Amino acid sequence: MTGPNTGRRAFLSAAAGAASVGLAGCSGLFETRSTRAPPLVENRPDAVYVPSHVEGMQMAGTGTAGPYRVALSYSYPHRFWLVTGTDVQRVDIESDDTVHLMVTVWDAETGVVLPTSSVSVEVTKDGETAFDRPPWPMLSQNMGVHLGDNAALPGDGAYTATVDVDPLGTRATGDFAGRFDDAATAEVDFEFSQSTLEQVPFRMLDDRKGERGAVDPMAMEMVPSSRLPAADELPGRLLGDAESGDGRFVATALPAPPAGVDGSGAYLAVSARTPHNRYPLPFMGVSGRVVRAGDTAFDGPLAGTLDPDLGYHYGATVESIDSGDVLGLEFGAPPQVARHEGYETAFLDLPPASIEVG
Repeated sequence: MTGPNTGRRAFLSAAAGAASVGLAGCSGLFETRSTRAPPLVENRPDAVYVPSHVEGMQMAGTGTAGPYRVALSYSYPHRFWLVTGTDVQRVDIESDDTVHLMVTVWDAETGVVLPTSSVSVEVTKDGETAFDRPPWPMLSQNMGVHLGDNAALPGDGAYTATVDVDPLGTRATGDFAGRFDDAATAEVDFEFSQSTLEQVPFRMLDDRKGERGAVDPMAMEMVPSSRLPAADELPGRLLGDAESGDGRFVATALPAPPAGVDGSGAYLAVSARTPHNRYPLPFMGVSGRVVRAGDTAFDGPLAGTLDPDLGYHYGATVESIDSGDVLGLEFGAPPQVARHEGYETAFLDLPPASIEVG
């Protein structure tokens, strides 16, 4: 298998089953192929909104790669949006695209889904390569955090997907410290047929499209959810929450930094999440400033971090955080993840936000 496509990386950084997964709360009636790319919602808000339609997926299979579990699934090809810096580029369906391939990676011990950009996928059929490139880290309302891309599979038959997971590339703390430092590979054998694909649920949302809100997460028995803990389930002392760009930012303080973090004092963790479904917003530039009685007690970057209890968050050590402090948050870059419809207009313009510590 060839190595990761460095151009795509640069652009980004500036039990096996065959049952079709349905849509939570939907009857999931299949509609004709021509409706798979309905017109975009007019006057979309600069926020999370209900998309024009919602799709299910077909599970291809799962595999183990070192400490990871990997799931491969597919659905209809569809448009999505890439984000680099503050620029947004729509990717349309090509005439030869047959599926939208999706990969989900999670820790085999805890079930925590890993937001990562360090995955490459090669799909072969009869010894010939049908797909070979790193899928995009993505965010969708029903699927959550995953990696995906449209692909042109050459007809019905038996396929093998080789999934290479590189070292995580994100600070890992607690029991995750040192756990994701090595590359690993999983293979998933699966059968593909157009007739099976056409049984995947697809439903138009004409009565709700464009409304502020989101569709429910998909019910997936074989794949854990990427939802973050609710605010009151986060460890440490809950400091409060703020909103910016329709993102939610929940702050908590641990009395000491977790394993994998240098320094002493308290550990400030900011959990950046989508509204409605609590999916993580990874690969942002986030900095924090703690002001106490008019003086600055902390001012610095918050590092993207993966922790088994906090999930994906942004954190730093601080001397202390006291009642009456004001935590200011500033954002240098929006989440550098591709978006499915309903997320492409949100989390882009992120004005400063603040939290008054009670």
